[in-house]
Amino acid sequence: MSLVPVKEILKMASDANTSVIAFNCIDYNMIDSVVHAAEKVNKPVLCMLYPEHAELNNWCNPETFAAAVKSVAEEVSVPVGLHLDHCQDINYIIRAIKAGFSCVMYDGSMLPLEENIANTKRVTEIAHAFNVAVEGELGHVGFAANRDDQSNLDMYTKPEVAKKYVTESGADALAVAIGSAHGVYKETPHLDIQRLREINDTIDTPLVLHGGSGIPDDQLNEAFLHGINKFNVGTEFFHLYHDTMKQYTQEHPDGGAIFDYARYAQEILMNYLVKKLELSKF
Repeated sequence: MSLVPVKEILKMASDANTSVIAFNCIDYNMIDSVVHAAEKVNKPVLCMLYPEHAELNNWCNPETFAAAVKSVAEEVSVPVGLHLDHCQDINYIIRAIKAGFSCVMYDGSMLPLEENIANTKRVTEIAHAFNVAVEGELGHVGFAANRDDQSNLDMYTKPEVAKKYVTESGADALAVAIGSAHGVYKETPHLDIQRLREINDTIDTPLVLHGGSGIPDDQLNEAFLHGINKFNVGTEFFHLYHDTMKQYTQEHPDGGAIFDYARYAQEILMNYLVKKLELSKF
């Protein structure tokens, strides 16, 4: 089918009391693997572009990324959504909207609350004019390399502030800080499920969990039951992709054939993706 608006997919997840899994991708191999793994398990999925990754060594840009996801989505029967991950540059967000992204994230989480609200509101006014949804972030999801980012309660999302943020900004989805962090965890994270329940009871907005790589499945299942409707995965997916490159060269000391690598990588990625997608209870 053709691309499905992310807002519709989030509603599907909310209605099913579960979460859609959203994967950061950087090239066609990753996109193709994500979409066809979703087809294999008959579940919706999101492909995400993170601007910092896109611009790093010119991996891709919003236009080529959107075109690739749209092309692969037309090969399958499951809903596929296109999302722009963490972005502070409003001009880049507008570029992504023009390219066909149906959901964009404005990340003002490190700004003072009122500035974050004002900037998110400006983005929603622009995005909504094009029927594009907006994800915001409140509290701050830091980095797993810094243990304080997981344990500093001052960085966690507060329910009453979440209500003010969503009401005044008009954001369609909210990334919350409840104990997760981006990158590779040095110790097992412990999500604050009670805080998540309180946020979910306070606002009627799909909630998003960032920093998904390495969180135990039992905690994820709890989070999905209590309001997380979008779950982001990046680090472990990237590391697996990198490891397939190393493994391929080790198995082919002569260098192998460049035409064989994509098929080799996709088989490994598919096995991982199918298992990860099974977390969704659609």
